[in-house]
Amino acid sequence: MSARLRNLNPYALHKYLVNVYCLNKKGSTSFLERDTSKDRTDLDVIRENHKFLWEEDDVADTWEKQLAKKYYDKLFKEYCICDLSRYKENKVALRWRVEKEVVLGKGQFLCGSKGCNNDQSLKSWEVNFAYIENKEKKNALVKLRLCPECSMKLNYRSKKREIKRLKKGNKKKKKNSDEEGHDSDVETEENLEAERIEENIVEPSTSSIQTELTDETDSNLWKQGAPETEEKSRDEEFEDYLEDLLL
Repeated sequence: MSARLRNLNPYALHKYLVNVYCLNKKGSTSFLERDTSKDRTDLDVIRENHKFLWEEDDVADTWEKQLAKKYYDKLFKEYCICDLSRYKENKVALRWRVEKEVVLGKGQFLCGSKGCNNDQSLKSWEVNFAYIENKEKKNALVKLRLCPECSMKLNYRSKKREIKRLKKGNKKKKKNSDEEGHDSDVETEENLEAERIEENIVEPSTSSIQTELTDETDSNLWKQGAPETEEKSRDEEFEDYLEDLLL
């Protein structure tokens, strides 16, 4: 190595060697570019460690999980925003609302479907959201506010189930009507029985009146018969008296 290179500091020596041995051809500067394949932004870290629902038992033991948990705590978890672009495949994407959407009323006073801002005749839906997280199948009940068109898209694969529910509702109504008719029949029978009981109650009362009348008539007869017996006894005494005088 020459004396000129010995007097260079390490950085200058590095630049000199790179320029001589690496940058000696056109386009060779591409070798000096940094490898960015393993670079991650905060958004990438959140996507890798994000959870739709954090439970109390979950512990954020790394800085990546702590960052994802901090982002999760800032979300508003009352209503969801849905993506219905693949509704025919029965695939619906759901996520929680951010602060800007809450301020605008998106998902509550406006339709919760992505790209739809209809605010007329909204309906609330409770959806069983089935998703895969960390290779595990999970379920969560979430709320959605959708316009009629988006509601039809949400229930695209459940029309038959709605018809079955209507049929079940009609059957229940029929059963209730039949039960009410049976109850009315029972009530009529009970009314008839009550009338019969009343008749039975009235009949003994009339019989008691008849017995009282017969008792009164008997007493009157006895009263009427008593003086006749007295008169007969007097006549017999008078005849005996006359017979005594004649003798």
